[in-house]
Amino acid sequence: MAEANWDDVTYIRKSKPKSGTLKTQQALNSAQRQGVAIDTEKKFAGGLNKQHAATKNTAKLDRETEELHHEHVALDVCKLIQQSRQAKGWTQKELATKINEKPQVINEYESGKAIPNNIIMSKLERNLGVRLRGKDRGKPFGGPKQ
Repeated sequence: MAEANWDDVTYIRKSKPKSGTLKTQQALNSAQRQGVAIDTEKKFAGGLNKQHAATKNTAKLDRETEELHHEHVALDVCKLIQQSRQAKGWTQKELATKINEKPQVINEYESGKAIPNNIIMSKLERNLGVRLRGKDRGKPFGGPKQ
């Protein structure tokens, strides 16, 4: 031990070099200059904070053979929603607040641009007190919410 040289360095538990992932642009550029094969991958929805899986509508759209389009809210349902909302004296924003949705959703349903969602339709039925689905459209919904 008395013969130790101050210029010699001993590493204990030195971390091994990481796998071939290049994290910096400088490392990537130097690898390109050396002619190393570089593989890039684009992750699906990477960085978009997508939390929900594909809906059932996409499977239905895949099964379509001739015309590729989604069904939109029928015009009679649009008018029912609008008339029921106005009869209660609510704005689109107030109705959206009552069903915990964005005002844009109500606007799309009333203009006929929305793809029908049973959860939203049931919220609308309960709050407006009117049936929006089935044969008895426009009839009072049991137990309207005030």
